[in-house]
Amino acid sequence: MLDVTVIEDPEAAAVSLDPIRARLLAELAAGPASAAMLAGQVGLPRQKVNYHLKALERHGLVELAGERRKGNVTERLMRATAASYVISPLALAAVQPDPDRFRDQLSARWLLALGARLVRDVGQLITGAAKARKRLATFALDGEVRFASAAERAAFIQEMTAGVTALIRKYDAPDTEGGRDHRIVLAVHPTLKETEPAPTQTELE
Repeated sequence: MLDVTVIEDPEAAAVSLDPIRARLLAELAAGPASAAMLAGQVGLPRQKVNYHLKALERHGLVELAGERRKGNVTERLMRATAASYVISPLALAAVQPDPDRFRDQLSARWLLALGARLVRDVGQLITGAAKARKRLATFALDGEVRFASAAERAAFIQEMTAGVTALIRKYDAPDTEGGRDHRIVLAVHPTLKETEPAPTQTELE
């Protein structure tokens, strides 16, 4: 089972968003189960569970984990193909966010558009690497910092921008034959806590 997979197909996205099917995916991410076992867990007749499982299986969201005999019946044990799923903007290709439409480094919506493109591009790269049976070279850095003031945050962003720009200038080799382009995305945003109230207007500015 994969830790996370990206759903790119619109029909698969629609199937995964159905509340009952999403519940079945969650149950099967915890471990293989048959339609009869799931029926008791989600409170539905086995026939209805079977119907939903077939829809999930058609779109590659669940797969056969094995079979077992129970009396005169052979039960199919199904499992989720991933522990979690992310829906790619490709599932809404006609209205997917386009970060190149406008560029505003201080816009939360532009940051969201960048994040959507990241999901789309990395999802496609994962699919291509899996088909080619090659390892995908990626790197991610995640951390938190508490700023004493808005001025400190602005100074941090200025220094980070200058540092990363200097690194890009140092290592960028646009004319190198056989080189490969890489995209760099850096983000700074308030940390979201479960009990935290909605951000104030000052925090959003």
